[in-house]
Amino acid sequence: MTRTALVISAHAADFVWRCGGAIALAAEQGVDVTVACLSFGERGESARLWKDGKTLEEVKAIRRGEAEAAAEALGVARLECFDLGDYPLQLEKEDKFRLVDLIRAVQPAWMMSHSQYDPYNTDHMYMTQVALECRMIAQAWGHNPGEKVLGAPQLYLFEPHQTEQMGWKPDTFLDITPVWDKKRAAMEAMQGQVHLWDYYTRVAQQRANHFTRNSGGQAGGRDCQYAEGFQSVFPRCVDAL
Repeated sequence: MTRTALVISAHAADFVWRCGGAIALAAEQGVDVTVACLSFGERGESARLWKDGKTLEEVKAIRRGEAEAAAEALGVARLECFDLGDYPLQLEKEDKFRLVDLIRAVQPAWMMSHSQYDPYNTDHMYMTQVALECRMIAQAWGHNPGEKVLGAPQLYLFEPHQTEQMGWKPDTFLDITPVWDKKRAAMEAMQGQVHLWDYYTRVAQQRANHFTRNSGGQAGGRDCQYAEGFQSVFPRCVDAL
């Protein structure tokens, strides 16, 4: 049976900067990764396009195209665009049920979304609140009885933009060196946010340093050139340490 995963992204580019490596690596390992983009980030994360005089519909179309190109570069199995608008991102009950339907359809082995606190972008922390709520509903036997309920997938919180302001504490580092070229290609698909390409390259290099140190450091740590960090929400059940 094919393993699956689900990334829930507030805006069209979030999944690229923050967990593109995890997506590409999982895809190479045979995992079917679904990405849910709740908005295109058309109002709040497309300044360059607005400065070029684009209309709202033009901005959305460009952002959709960028997200699709990035998803293809990363090997995403399914890109689901909800197109709910941003700044603010707001879901009604039916929108949440649509996300629940997607979660149940995917039956992910693991999920990813944003940090739980982000004063610079409240869409991000709202998205994770919704992700947790929809995960809970998807586990409820009384919601649409007869459907296959969700098990207990881990929810990983990917790295926010200004980590020290967000209360985000990584407990998992993932070596993405083998798929770095795919992540960089996906980042470069985001023409509306060129200023972030090198920033997130440096973030990946810094996390690689942390990966090496925490895997044994100079006493035999594994070499790593690029990595991503994640914070897990739920306890992990293991048979051995």
